[in-house]
Parts: sequence; C-alpha cells; structure tokens
Amino acid sequence: MLDFTTIIGMAVGMIMLLASLQFSSSLLMFIDLPSMMITFGGAILATVSQFTWPELSRLPGIVKQAFIIKHDNPVNIIKELSKYADIARRDGILALEGVTEQIKNNEFLVRGLQLAVDGTDPEVIQQMLNTELDNMLDRHRKGKKIIEAFSIYAPSFGMLGTLIGLIAMLANTTDPTGIARNMSIALLTTLYGVVATYIICRPLFLKLEERSKEEALIKEMIIKGIMSIQSGDNPRVVEQKLRIFLEPRLRELLKK
Repeated sequence: MLDFTTIIGMAVGMIMLLASLQFSSSLLMFIDLPSMMITFGGAILATVSQFTWPELSRLPGIVKQAFIIKHDNPVNIIKELSKYADIARRDGILALEGVTEQIKNNEFLVRGLQLAVDGTDPEVIQQMLNTELDNMLDRHRKGKKIIEAFSIYAPSFGMLGTLIGLIAMLANTTDPTGIARNMSIALLTTLYGVVATYIICRPLFLKLEERSKEEALIKEMIIKGIMSIQSGDNPRVVEQKLRIFLEPRLRELLKK
C-alpha cells in the first residue's frame, strides 16, 4: 500500500517551488547545467566514494520503504499472538505448525514460531531473532547514512559552486556578460543544494527513520510474544505483556 503522505508532501513541495520560480520570472532562468553538475555531480561522486557497491546497490530497496505502508500493525500482531497462545495452550505448541503455513507476508513471525514448534531452546530462539533484528537495523542505518551523506554533500558542493562563481566573476570584472553568468552559477548552486537537502533528502531520511522504528517495534513484539507462548503463558498474559509496547490510543483498540 502506497504512503501518499510522502508522495504528496514531496510532490506538492516541488510544485510550489517551481510555481513560485515561474511566477517570479521564468523557470528557465533557474535551470543551469554547469551549476547542476557542480552541485549534484559533486554530491553524487562524493557519496559514491564514501560507500561500497553492495551498500549502494541496496539503496533503491531501502528508499522504496519510504513510499510503502506495510500491512502489519502492532494491534493486529498482539491479536494474532494471543490467538496463537490460545491454540498452544489448548492443543499443544505442536499445533502451531499448521498455523505457520497460513501466515502470509511475515517471514520473521513464521521463523520464530517454527523454532518454537521445533523445541528450540528459548535462549537460542531469542538470540537468533535478536540477531536478525540487529542485522535489519544495521541495513537500515547504512541506507539512511547514504541519504544523510548526500544531504550533507549537496549544500557543501552548492557552496563550492558559489565560491567558484564568485572567483570567476571577480577575475573578469570587465565583461558584464561574464559577471552575470558567473553570478548565476554562484547563486544557483546554493539553491540546488538547499532543494536537494530539504525537499528530497531530509524528508526521506526522517520517513525511513520512522519506518525503521515501526518495523523494529513489530519484531520486538513478535520476539516477546513467541517467548511468552513457548513458556506456556495464557492468551491474556501474552496480551498484557505486549500491550506495554503500545501508546495509549492503540491500547484502546485492543478492547474492540
């Protein structure tokens, strides 16, 4: 499911910026290839040189998460785990083997339940699932660091372009045309750097940070729930253990 807030926010922000530029004079005045090459080309090359190819190749998949809302939500996870606890208490934990075959789009939950069904030691299950959670968070951190790096480099190279334009302008004060040309480079590179950082990179970085927290919360709840199920807790206890992860507004939804 698409997250329209990300799409609308970035699209409307860009449209309003372009419209204001068009109304102020002409949009073509703000399009300058040398300025783009200095700002975006420099920022891209600096970012690429900072990371390895495997890290960069994962970036598209990570960025995609900013535009997608996953169907899992904490309330549903608690209800599911409480249901599985009821099955395990009533029919034995081996009865959950049939349940795992029906779970769709949640490999982490399936893997945890299967480990419990197989009689794996609780400490081993917790260690394995926590390791998987840590690896996920590490992948997310690396993806966010790439975006963060670009957001730092873009305005920096924009400032570099400003210095280049000013130096070129001061070196050729006898040519009015050259002064105007170099001044436009000096100002446009700064503009491009600000746009890249605050309309594109920063919103993406913050949205991915929220997505990472949401996914980590779900996985932490799953780990806690599976440990509780394996220890033989009844559904009510499982629910009480997991509801502490929720904010008050979501706790009310459990009563419905």
